[in-house]
Amino acid sequence: MNEKASFINALGTAVPANEIPQAQIAHFMAEALGMDERDQRRLTALYRQTRIDQRHSVLPDYNKRRGEYTFYPNTEGLEPFPTVGQRMLLYRQEAVPLALQAIDDCLDSYPDFDRQRITHVITVSCTGLYAPGPDIEIIEAMGLPGTTQRLAINFMGCYGAFNGLKAADAIVRSTPGAVVLVVCVELCTLHFQKKTDLDNLLSNALFSDGASAVLVEGTPRPDQSMRLRSFYCDLLPAGKADMAWHVTDFGFEMTLTSEVPTVIQQGIGQLLSRLLEQSGLTIGDIGTYAMHPGGRRILEVIEKQLGLETADNRYAYQVLRQYGNMSSATVLFVLKAIWQDMLTTKTGTDEAQHILSCAFGPGLTLESMILEAHFTPVQEEIAQIGIETVTV
Repeated sequence: MNEKASFINALGTAVPANEIPQAQIAHFMAEALGMDERDQRRLTALYRQTRIDQRHSVLPDYNKRRGEYTFYPNTEGLEPFPTVGQRMLLYRQEAVPLALQAIDDCLDSYPDFDRQRITHVITVSCTGLYAPGPDIEIIEAMGLPGTTQRLAINFMGCYGAFNGLKAADAIVRSTPGAVVLVVCVELCTLHFQKKTDLDNLLSNALFSDGASAVLVEGTPRPDQSMRLRSFYCDLLPAGKADMAWHVTDFGFEMTLTSEVPTVIQQGIGQLLSRLLEQSGLTIGDIGTYAMHPGGRRILEVIEKQLGLETADNRYAYQVLRQYGNMSSATVLFVLKAIWQDMLTTKTGTDEAQHILSCAFGPGLTLESMILEAHFTPVQEEIAQIGIETVTV
């Protein structure tokens, strides 16, 4: 194994307590947008087509009826509509507690790990900004020394986790003894926009809240780890106007057009060919896929372009169905599902398994990476500890 390598040695995730069925969110949106019966039926059909069962939000309002709201005004049309300032105040209140839940989930899964060994903290988010920011609050909450180095990666959208991992990889490779904690936290539901065009309806149907954390070190855990083998990034300028994220007077406004899957389909084949060539691998060497579930159609066009079966994307579909699209945090939910599955099914071999992962965002940006999963074969009795495997 190359001396200068980096490994994911622990993964954790967290979602807010408010779990809301997709059908209930559709009802909230229809009422908020003042839709007639015909448009309500169309909206309900759109929400069913997402293949999302429920989403999570720091706001309880999406699971309530008018008169019970605690964030949005209890008025027809939700007027006066919440401002950026009001939304950012809630982000400041909710983002770090959720991030700390993901960090605990991550580090609690790593027995005997000393949290004081962490040398760097990288935060990733595109749904809120303030300073002093979440990076400092996380360090204080964890009792880490003030000398802990910090990096904030902001406003990069759904592929932000890849930039966090690339930064962690570079730090670990260049700094002996570095231990990097990467934390993604996204509160997408703070940015509901009261517009009825198809692009906004689609965005409101997909996005949700969540946080994830990974620990990256220069040496692997003896029993389980994922080596960060290689990364590759490309831009598709033809899709620049189809996916965007802008600050407006009433929150951050997402542009996500129906053309995004088509643009991704045109570029995904070349992107992955170059990634594989750079890694000295072929598509036949890939055993598992960890695609960012940006939406059902995105997953389907990837399958068509790469000749994959739906089962190859089973982890992405599972995360999409259970949680929706949590922007940068989402792909780490997918990797955690793979990690848990490998814990219960890896038997009889010590060979590494290659995992191919992709995510997409404004630009239109395509990010990709290959990981090597190393899991020590487990005994049958250990495999029966109750961790649920992922199925479609």
